[in-house]
Amino acid sequence: MPALPVPSRRTVLRGAALAPVAGLGLAACSGGGSGAAATPTAPVELGAEGEVPKGSAKLYRDQNVVVSRAANGTLKAYSTICTHAQCPINKLEGTTLICPCHGSQFDAMTGKVVQSPATEPLQELKVTAANGKIVAGPAA
Repeated sequence: MPALPVPSRRTVLRGAALAPVAGLGLAACSGGGSGAAATPTAPVELGAEGEVPKGSAKLYRDQNVVVSRAANGTLKAYSTICTHAQCPINKLEGTTLICPCHGSQFDAMTGKVVQSPATEPLQELKVTAANGKIVAGPAA
C-alpha cells in the first residue's frame, strides 16, 4: 500500500493563521458593538466650560461628542460617530480623534478627515456655554 503524502508544516501553519485573521476582520466591521447611544438628539450637558482650554479638545465618550476650543475661545462640537462605519470613536490624542474600528482619524478642531478610510467629515453639532456649562446637540 503506497504512503499518503504528509502535509508540510508550512501548509498547516498557513491555514491556521488565516482563521483568526478573518475572524478579527469581521468583528471590526460590526459597527463597534458598544451599545452606546448615537449622536445626541436633544441638548446634552457635557461638563464645565473650563474643561476645554483654548487650542485643545475634550472627548465626551458617553455622549459621543468632542468639543474643541479655538485660540480665540470659540467652541465647536462634533459627533464622534465615525463616518466610515459608524463606530463610536473612543480615543483623542492631542486634537486628533482615532477610530478603533479601521483607524480613521479626524481633526477635533475642524471635524475634517486626516486619515482614511473615512472620507466624510464628522457631523458638526450646535454647542453653547451657559451658566458655566457646555451644552451640545440640537437646539443647544
